[in-house]
Amino acid sequence: MPTILVIDDNDTIREGLAHTIKKLGHDVVTAASGAAGVDAFKARRADFVITDLKMDGMSGVDVLKAIAALDPDVPILIITAFGTVETAVEAMKLGAFDFITKPFQPEVVRLKVERALELCAARRARKKAEAIGEYHAAEADRRFDELVGTSDKMIALRRAVEKVAPSDTVVYIAGESGTGKELVARAIHRLSRRAKGPFIKVNCGALTETLLESELFGHEKGAFTGAIKTKLGRFELADGGTLFLDEVGDVPPSMQVKLLRALQEHEFERVGGEAPIKVDVRVVSATNKDLDREVAEGRFRQDLYYRLHVVPLRIAPLRERREDIPLLAQHFVDKLASRTNARVRGIADAALGRLMAYHWPGNVRELENAIEQALVFAEGEHIGTAALPQFLQGPATAEDQLEIPREMSLPEILDDLERQLILKAYAKAKGVKTETARLLGVKTSALYYKLEKYKIE
Repeated sequence: MPTILVIDDNDTIREGLAHTIKKLGHDVVTAASGAAGVDAFKARRADFVITDLKMDGMSGVDVLKAIAALDPDVPILIITAFGTVETAVEAMKLGAFDFITKPFQPEVVRLKVERALELCAARRARKKAEAIGEYHAAEADRRFDELVGTSDKMIALRRAVEKVAPSDTVVYIAGESGTGKELVARAIHRLSRRAKGPFIKVNCGALTETLLESELFGHEKGAFTGAIKTKLGRFELADGGTLFLDEVGDVPPSMQVKLLRALQEHEFERVGGEAPIKVDVRVVSATNKDLDREVAEGRFRQDLYYRLHVVPLRIAPLRERREDIPLLAQHFVDKLASRTNARVRGIADAALGRLMAYHWPGNVRELENAIEQALVFAEGEHIGTAALPQFLQGPATAEDQLEIPREMSLPEILDDLERQLILKAYAKAKGVKTETARLLGVKTSALYYKLEKYKIE
């Protein structure tokens, strides 16, 4: 549970903020003075700090400096009265995350808290990713160069792969589409005693029953119309190595019997053949289906399930390991930039925040596609929010704006529209800020705040 520190010498405001934050499901610590707030932060590091600007003794700016010295990654929100907006802007230049003006609504607080926690998570994940990245760079054998991630779930998965790889045990990999099941299978092969042997893959869900039998076991010349020569099956081709049965949950019932025999006896006959063929093959299988349910509902043989399910590994979906997103995103930038946009070196914080907030139904594969698209449109050395695919930055047309996408909240859409209006006014005013403010009908101080907020230079 994220912890939020609230510092304000006004009892009503302090208690009101604490009540709002608790309703959001976060833990809250309060302090009635700046000095007490800094002491509270030293005793218990918070994920986000909200502090009043004007307080007796230690001011909000002093609090900002003290906490930034302890942990520069913690976002700090300044509470200010209308007459001290200029001071709040100065505080933002010193590193404050944002400010709100009294009086404020609970909805404003909710929005600021959500964005601050997203930013905090992104910053810390990036630092952790950089540290782990140094570790990966030092690995001589690059055993897990494609299994990117520093989350507990990815670390546990890599350890499981290391343990199971040296044996010949049958491995079953479960995971949603796009999580990287084939990468895990290849890592198992690469770390096994069969590493110098072949790694053969067959997608069981992409073939009809007849074609699947021929692909797995091969066929003799003349076995059926079009069989003009003898063909070796994937089991034969994988002899001495690893056979990866992808989407094994889609194997038709009649083929399940033949596959079971091949696994049990380590032998089979080609289609149209009579002589049994012995092979030395390690089988790794994977599926995005729930095989327990498939067995319970009679679509998958229980005896075959037990043959495949000797050592089960599960790959967590990306939404369950969001802390891996910064490292994965940078990995794809490094991997794809040379052939897409060699100028790009990384991802801007604002864009990274969008990546962290999205739910990624297509998992790592969808993230890779998004980064590749962003590289095409990126300008400069970092991917900004403008370069991200449309589903990560909100609607682009008037028709789209009539409907709120599932992956964006209404405040995010409004922010996106506000940024676009500011950019248009800024261009029309030829970069003159006083003229831009006049066109928008806002004070110059408010414009400076918006320019800083949306990273407009």
